[in-house]
Amino acid sequence: MHAPLVLRLGRCGTPLGWVTVEVAASFLVKDTVSWCFGEPTTRLRGGVGANGLQTTLDVPPIIATKGGQTYRRFTPALSNSILFRRDRNLCLYCGNTFKAKDLSRDHVNPQALGGRDIWSNVVTACKRCNCRKGCRTPEQASMPLLAVPYVPNLHEYTVLGNNRIVADQMDFLQQGFSSNFRSN
Repeated sequence: MHAPLVLRLGRCGTPLGWVTVEVAASFLVKDTVSWCFGEPTTRLRGGVGANGLQTTLDVPPIIATKGGQTYRRFTPALSNSILFRRDRNLCLYCGNTFKAKDLSRDHVNPQALGGRDIWSNVVTACKRCNCRKGCRTPEQASMPLLAVPYVPNLHEYTVLGNNRIVADQMDFLQQGFSSNFRSN
């Protein structure tokens, strides 16, 4: 089984991404961690110290690192894998759940009609529904959407990018979810 990833935050609590336990340990031993949160998920064992005892380091699930961090407006990169996770592998036309290989990205307002390839204009669709809709809007194709597309915020995007999240991490990240977020 893989060790869980550690959620790395800026010192103010802004998610910066996921790091391995080893990278988190290096932040801890270099004293570049401002604060930690959650019950340790991993215990790393080191060498034997001068006292004859083996050294250990408990790694928490969330660390906030020191250093300069400025607030920046966040727009996540659009990828099919994150889009499909946003929509829970659900075709937003027929309502059925599919494996990722059977899904496609549909442009609500088709690109041929001036629609853009952006989060607020794309939804997950099964290949059958995407073909049926074709180069039309949902209204023109008489295929109403089951949910409105939205841009995931930083907290939501962080969750969508990792499928091995521990409870403390989810509790922390959920505080930043918008009302649009469709959790499993």
